[in-house]
Amino acid sequence: ASRVASFSWRSFARLTSNRPTKLLFQTAPRGLAARAMSSRSGKAAEPLPEIWTPGISLKKVTVLGSQMAYRDSGGSRPPVVFLHGNPTSSYLWRNVIPHVTPMARCLAPDLIGMGQSEKLGPDFQYRFVEHARYLDGWFEAMGLHKRKDVTIVIHDWGSALGFYWACRHSQCVRAIVHMESLCFPRISWKGFPEVARNAFQLMRSEAGESMVMEKNFFIERLLPGAILRTLSDAEMEQYRAPFTKPEWRRPTLTWPREIPVEGEPADVQEAVSRYTEWLSLSPVPKLFVAADPGFFTAGCLKAIKDWPNQQVVSVKGSHFLQEDSPGDIGKAIVAFLKGLEAAKL
Repeated sequence: ASRVASFSWRSFARLTSNRPTKLLFQTAPRGLAARAMSSRSGKAAEPLPEIWTPGISLKKVTVLGSQMAYRDSGGSRPPVVFLHGNPTSSYLWRNVIPHVTPMARCLAPDLIGMGQSEKLGPDFQYRFVEHARYLDGWFEAMGLHKRKDVTIVIHDWGSALGFYWACRHSQCVRAIVHMESLCFPRISWKGFPEVARNAFQLMRSEAGESMVMEKNFFIERLLPGAILRTLSDAEMEQYRAPFTKPEWRRPTLTWPREIPVEGEPADVQEAVSRYTEWLSLSPVPKLFVAADPGFFTAGCLKAIKDWPNQQVVSVKGSHFLQEDSPGDIGKAIVAFLKGLEAAKL
């Protein structure tokens, strides 16, 4: 029997409550000083590196006639693939991957139309099924569909895409690490607090065109609001860069319209049902990185409680926990992988 698991939207409610609705659509300040950032708890935090560690190269490969960018640490060790979601890119993983490179070949693609991957024509909608097709092609271009030792590290919509790839290529999968993941068999509007429900329903209506395409809601509002610390100017510019033109923001609008609320869109619900059923039965080793307080984490913990071979660790962070606790995430992945090696998995 399918279960309706609700999102933990309390963090979203805190982000948007007691503010005029128009504030949802104002942009983040561009004049933040380049300095040690302070978290919202008031504790001082050291600024994180804003660029990639040398040796983690940017590469491009042709997939279905278009260029997909990806980061590659190189080497011959077992591959670990890092998948981002909305509205981010492989840049989200820049401070996690260096912890993992000593024991793995780390690969991190930019989804088509996002990051430094090619932007397709104005008629391309960037639906889940389209992203899945391009990502399948990228996995094949990397030769990963022929391996049996692939670990995937996944977040947000990258989790849905990663889970979906894994359930269709289970013979290739060594392990799964997921965080703030779309692991719910079904999603209901009843699981959204009113403020979140209204915002996401707006994005799924004609109003979403102005909210996201013109005012860049995900980059300017949701991204910085879903991180405990304050992003620097340089970091914000890295996240803005793929979406400086309104027409380039189509992927960030399509993603909220792809959430299969009440079973729609049906093709996305079909994919989610398929992979959550597989995950509930598969013995593949899994690590869930719980964010404290997180956005989806409370609901995720309920959804995964009966999954076999599932471990859980906790780190500080909101939805984009890679920007709050990259070192802890990286160390947790390394410990998990060492455990697999010790168990000869």
